[in-house]
Amino acid sequence: MSKENNIQWPAELDALIAAPQHHKLLFENEMVRVLDTMIMPGEITNVHTHQNPASLYIISWSDFIRYDADGNVLVDSGTMGKIPGPGSALWSGPLLPHSLKNTGDNELHVISVEVKNK
Repeated sequence: MSKENNIQWPAELDALIAAPQHHKLLFENEMVRVLDTMIMPGEITNVHTHQNPASLYIISWSDFIRYDADGNVLVDSGTMGKIPGPGSALWSGPLLPHSLKNTGDNELHVISVEVKNK
């Protein structure tokens, strides 16, 4: 386990290890890690983490629910005010153990540029 800001980050819960069917590594160096995330309608990811903050580039959007490791709802995109469209970008802080279910009719396809902490 690595420790960052007093948070435990179990290596086995890294998105590429715990949920490889939904996360593909596109590039990595000492500064960034670029992931291609694709979740089809009705699919749910395994519980996983994202240790680093990231810029998220939206390729296609779908409604989703993000759950914590115990199955409690953290985010329901249906309650979001503005829905990001294809070609938009968002910022995300690190994400503790969670799973995500695509509850919409489209692919949820996001390119994530994770910024590694020095």
